[in-house]
Amino acid sequence: MVNITIKNLTFSYNSHMILDDINLVIENSEILSLVGPNGSGKTTLIKCIDRILKPKGSILLDGQEIERMSRQDVARKIGYVPQSSSSLLATTVFDTVLMGRRPHIGWRVGDEDLEKVAEVLEKLKLDDLAMRDFSQLSGGQKQKVLIARALAQEPAVLLLDEPTSNLDMLHQLEVMETVSTLVKEKKISAVMAIHDLNLASRFSDKLVMLKNGKIYAAGGPKALLNEYNIGNVYGIEAMILNALGRPYIVPIRSSSAGMACD
Repeated sequence: MVNITIKNLTFSYNSHMILDDINLVIENSEILSLVGPNGSGKTTLIKCIDRILKPKGSILLDGQEIERMSRQDVARKIGYVPQSSSSLLATTVFDTVLMGRRPHIGWRVGDEDLEKVAEVLEKLKLDDLAMRDFSQLSGGQKQKVLIARALAQEPAVLLLDEPTSNLDMLHQLEVMETVSTLVKEKKISAVMAIHDLNLASRFSDKLVMLKNGKIYAAGGPKALLNEYNIGNVYGIEAMILNALGRPYIVPIRSSSAGMACD
């Protein structure tokens, strides 16, 4: 079991502050969603946790500074699923998922690694696509393959950057249901940067709402997703309904439009 503690984290591009004094604990076996408007720092925070970016402050993985760990040791515990798959070379689905075993094996592949990949593909119902060219898959299929690649690492923490972006409703549900099931069955944690508040509300244990690079509020969906917070963070008026025991947000109009009409 692994938890992540973030202390006094800041990150800037040149002189432009993106993240400002972030303090956060990510517990084991929970889905934590990072929500907020464009430019609030969601993706940047995900990349800082995965050491793609180098922030100031500290990120502790089970009490150990991530900055002092080798890249391979971090990859054994943290699996990263990016927004885009355009950087991947043309290869089969099986070989794409096999890349996830590199933190454990380097370049030497054994029978155990092949079995692990086959197991993950079967778990995500991708075994029928194993020999297909990754580049020829649909958006939803690619996203599930990238999740499978991260799971082949056998991580304790799964980082997902906009896992449902550009997917239709069916594939959004498939991806989110997959993540939810894996967190429960594997007892891992998932941290997602996500735009869709209703998907975040339905599938998350905890939300962290970011505004201008700072944590505006953190807590469960019922506590966080109300008209006041959504108005302050997103600049819209919204109605909050109850669906499946979770808040369901219905945007009504922008706050500026409301002011113009009054």
